[in-house]
Amino acid sequence: MYFKQFYLGCLAHASYLVGSDGEAAVVDPQRDVDQYVAEAEAQGLKIKYVFETHLHADFVSGHRELAARTGAEIVFGERAGARFPHRAARDGDELKVGKVILRILETPGHTPESISVVVVDTEVSPEAQKVLTGDTLFVGDVGRPDLAGARGYTPEAMAALMYESLHGKLLKLGDHVEVWPAHGAGSMCGRNISKETHSTIGEQRRFNYALAPMPKDEFVRLMTADVPEAPAYFPADAEINREGASPLTELPRPSALLAQQVAAYANLGYVVLDVRTAEEFGAGHVPGALNVGLSGQFASWAGALVPLGSPIILVAAGEGQVDEAVTRLARVGHESVRGYLRGGVESWRDAGFDVSHVPQISVADLRRMLDEQPGLQVLDVRRPAEYAAGHAPRAASTPLGPHLVEEAARLERARPLAVICAGGYRSSAATSLLQPLGFRRIYNVAGGTGAWVAAGYPVEKPSADI
Repeated sequence: MYFKQFYLGCLAHASYLVGSDGEAAVVDPQRDVDQYVAEAEAQGLKIKYVFETHLHADFVSGHRELAARTGAEIVFGERAGARFPHRAARDGDELKVGKVILRILETPGHTPESISVVVVDTEVSPEAQKVLTGDTLFVGDVGRPDLAGARGYTPEAMAALMYESLHGKLLKLGDHVEVWPAHGAGSMCGRNISKETHSTIGEQRRFNYALAPMPKDEFVRLMTADVPEAPAYFPADAEINREGASPLTELPRPSALLAQQVAAYANLGYVVLDVRTAEEFGAGHVPGALNVGLSGQFASWAGALVPLGSPIILVAAGEGQVDEAVTRLARVGHESVRGYLRGGVESWRDAGFDVSHVPQISVADLRRMLDEQPGLQVLDVRRPAEYAAGHAPRAASTPLGPHLVEEAARLERARPLAVICAGGYRSSAATSLLQPLGFRRIYNVAGGTGAWVAAGYPVEKPSADI
């Protein structure tokens, strides 16, 4: 058997190629599918099936393009209601690629149509060796149960289904069976996902908090308490996947725009999206631009912070970044990039326009400012669980998201504000959202809480703040 995981850090997304005797299946493909075609050809495999473990909400899949290019059959769980030709798989169905059996387990809970795919290499053993769990079982967590609300399911009902899927099916597999999920750390589809990208049933039975022995009603309460708000683009992406996305080659390349044109579009409400690093953004940027750097989980945060359908103008360090940004935006359903600033920020300056700045300060600078400036405000934009694990002194918690601006209303704009996250990426995005509100002195903490802790500086926890 040939088996390969493709991991896309931008979306914390894992997809798979499984092959045997000249045949292959791809599971949970990302939107741009060239790598699967190339890998299959390199291994002498013909892609026979494209499996989707569910209607993904956090990214747009390339299942239709991949099927069109290879002649493969698309496989969904029968409850998906996909609106294109596909195989509606049921519990216990078996499909073969060469000498490998791919057995379907219906595992609803994250979504009603969720399936897991048990992998049996008959040349090794008639028993299961791997299971591709989609968003049902992660390493260290399980899928959130609240994403099916628009289809008439309550989070409580979905959590109850998840309990049955876990205990009635997945945990009945042998402890040696390898677990290969669709997402890793950073995905919005879970709350406590490990940085490891695969595990075993036995390891998860021992270490996954959601699999600890507990009654179903307790599990339901645990899974539905303090679930973070889902990004607004999730329902739209799920529907795109139900219909099937168009090939990326059909998207037009954005136009190169003069600074004067960018200024005019910005005045019309277009989103100016600066995809450079926090350091480059801080050194000088188009006033009002949103900074989501390509160096981090760009697609997830762009999807969360920019409403789908918004016309976008890119600011990048070069045309290579423009092309990369267009592809990565399309992975979450953004297909409305209208243009990019030709010549970057230097052309903006050359045209006589003012630039804005966000000073980047070190954690040593922050500690000194905390001692010397009693009026300094510190805003921690990490997720609540990260904040609860420990934060810099005097830091208030407001997670990065579409509601950051309104939730930051309590802050005093005349007082200096230092924004901090885990490493400086999310905090830079937050400064770009807050700066246009009129904060006179706003700083991004480079290195974030990670650098603060590494320096041995004091850490507070919410219980100690009382």
